[in-house]
Amino acid sequence: MNIQTFLLKKINQALLLITNKSIFNLIQIQQSTRKEFGDYQINGLITISKKLNIPVEELAKKIIKFIDLNEIAQTTKIEQPGFINIFLNPKWISHQINSIFSVPRLGITPVTPKTIVIDYSSPNIAKEMHVGHLRSTVIGDSVARVLSFLGHNVIKANHIGDWGTQFGMLIAYIEKNIQSEFILNKSIQLSTLEHFYQEAKKMYDIDPNFAKLSRNYVLKLQQGDKYCCRIWKRLVDISVSNNQNTYIRLNVTLKKSDIMGESFYNNMLPKIVSDLKNKGLAITSNGAVVVPLKNYNNRNGAPFGVIIQKKDGAYLYSTTDIACIKYRCKILHADRIIYYIDSRQKQHIMQAQEIAHKAGYLDTSVLLEHHICGMLLGKDKKPFKTRSGNALKLKTLLDEALKRARLLILSKNPNLKNSQINKLAHIISIGAIKYSELSKNRIINYIFDWNNMLKFEGNTAPYIQYACTRIFSIFKQSKQLDFQPKQNNIKLETEEEKLLAICLLQFEEIITTVASQGAPHMLCSYLYKLSVLFSSFYEHCPIIKATNIHIRHSRLKLALITVRILKKGLNLLGIKTVKHM
Repeated sequence: MNIQTFLLKKINQALLLITNKSIFNLIQIQQSTRKEFGDYQINGLITISKKLNIPVEELAKKIIKFIDLNEIAQTTKIEQPGFINIFLNPKWISHQINSIFSVPRLGITPVTPKTIVIDYSSPNIAKEMHVGHLRSTVIGDSVARVLSFLGHNVIKANHIGDWGTQFGMLIAYIEKNIQSEFILNKSIQLSTLEHFYQEAKKMYDIDPNFAKLSRNYVLKLQQGDKYCCRIWKRLVDISVSNNQNTYIRLNVTLKKSDIMGESFYNNMLPKIVSDLKNKGLAITSNGAVVVPLKNYNNRNGAPFGVIIQKKDGAYLYSTTDIACIKYRCKILHADRIIYYIDSRQKQHIMQAQEIAHKAGYLDTSVLLEHHICGMLLGKDKKPFKTRSGNALKLKTLLDEALKRARLLILSKNPNLKNSQINKLAHIISIGAIKYSELSKNRIINYIFDWNNMLKFEGNTAPYIQYACTRIFSIFKQSKQLDFQPKQNNIKLETEEEKLLAICLLQFEEIITTVASQGAPHMLCSYLYKLSVLFSSFYEHCPIIKATNIHIRHSRLKLALITVRILKKGLNLLGIKTVKHM
């Protein structure tokens, strides 16, 4: 259950008895940060007291008088200058934690389903994925998992860069230097295509004739030329297959069916341009079609215009993004659209959004959110790159993590079979890489540190994975104890048991917040806190060796709920668990 929401309703009912003024939105409930301040804290009383012209202490006393917490709270205390601290009743906590076994989905309250489109990953074609793609990919995928778990209709959109100038360059380069039959009939590695692209880019920058030929091929591709489309499809297939292997390795849920690349919207573009012109939003300027935007200025301070069609008839990324918004709103009927994008793309998306809104493609009821992702930095605080100065390939990063995880496992368990080492190294390395990304606030840049990432202490994936294996070990030992969780109730007799139980009940609060803010780092912090509290519980409260059978079964049940929530939490992050480490 969501304790915050539950308490908020109770406080609003109390305020309704005190006053009929509209002040409910001013009240705040948050988890207390220190034990002496209770389990939950009511904030916002100072603002409300000023609005009602009632001394804050008098208001607090009235709330405590009228609030109906029955057996929920053991104690409520007023704290200066204007807070109410709530200490939950252990018996009420026990009842709530026991009910998790009698309701589905760990007691998570069903939501009213909404259609939510999540735009994430978005690699370029003819290039290997690099570390810059990692953050958008794993954060977007985690949020997709959380929203789906809550019950929403989630549409994952992998908006790959499979259209545009780079394909004109590649087709021109292949035609001039490689010959198309080699590309069409031979088994080609993605690294080879990337080399072709790099060479084509060099020629494009220094040879005007090659640049003109490339632009001509772009136009022919957009117009459906069969020869260009054959080569284009081959290039895309090679890239998509390679990317899909990376997603599988990363335990990312994206499939080929989730691809809605730039080419997906190509047939919509002529109608988009004509519609914007008919609505008076687009004008012709020097042969190109432009949408003027009053809210944006160029470098010279003059009004900014978004080009949606070049004078040679070719379309641009902006045209595609406008069509993309229209499709998601009018065809997919999205209630909410979330972009996980690099901060440098924000203005471009906002311009497309403004045009779509003016054209009537984007209703005001649709939530369109730009969830900016910070960059992965090296120890020099610059974008994480290889020694040669190139962006580090994602495969290289994953291979290095696997190598380090193998060495770590061998140092701790030298007698394991090779097959066990390989399985463990894969799960631990992928979990560590993903958690390293997910545990940081997505908006900040952060410094990548191999040493911290693979530690079995602190806020890391291995630490939480190890907490799971410890609980699995407890249940392996308890097989002869005739433990029946549904027939035994949890009783909280120690402070460690109570703190662990409260944390377990806060699972719904956390994932609801993650879903609202698109911030998986909050789930990481919660899972780490839960692991720490379980460690304290394990240290201070004998489980298997408890002399009283009722206490033993109570603690086993508490451990069972803990491992279920830890596993589900890690699963929502896209991280696997193992029974032995």
